[in-house]
Amino acid sequence: MNELRVAVDVVIFRVRQGLLQVLLVKRGLAPFEGRWAFPGGFVLKDESLDAAALRELREETGVGDVYLEQLYTFGEPRRDPRGRVISVSYFALFSGGEPEAKAGSDAAEVEWAAAYKPPLLAFDHRAILDYALQRLRWKLEWTTVGFKLLPKKFTLTELQKVYEAILGRQLDKRNFRRKVALLGVVEPLDEHRQEGIQRPARLHSFSARKFERLKDRGLLFPF
Repeated sequence: MNELRVAVDVVIFRVRQGLLQVLLVKRGLAPFEGRWAFPGGFVLKDESLDAAALRELREETGVGDVYLEQLYTFGEPRRDPRGRVISVSYFALFSGGEPEAKAGSDAAEVEWAAAYKPPLLAFDHRAILDYALQRLRWKLEWTTVGFKLLPKKFTLTELQKVYEAILGRQLDKRNFRRKVALLGVVEPLDEHRQEGIQRPARLHSFSARKFERLKDRGLLFPF
């Protein structure tokens, strides 16, 4: 393959049991047959980048109803042994209730892997993952990304676990809740959920309106 080709790769994160996970497929074809990689493939003629990303994601994992945004373009000359390939990577988040991914097309298997301890990845996908993790941590401070990994109703413990999973470190419970309270973007509900053997925990919801107001005033701060 001598001509320049354009491909798309999709990096999708979720948090489960306090662990940040990324969706991977095991390649069923060369190159890197049997190696784990992100869902993706070549862009077809007369196909937009967004359409290609959604198509490849659906064909390889069975996942179709998800919001994607462009992450970065990777174009090292020797990133693909088949020839000159530029990859436009995409970034997405899963909250609760999404369908389970299933292998299809040229994917031999599909699984959710630990984002900070992934298996050996094909192509330059480890570099793509590292960049996506960096972007995710940055987004945690200045956007609503932490809440997009949660159901609409959540406990403060669940919220803290999302932040800890993304940051890769534990946070002090009292200090975390104090900062959440100071931001005022989380509203308590008159509902509770049982968490283990402890007493039922109050459910909360996220106020996008209050978040945008704080963002406009530059009053957000990292945890």
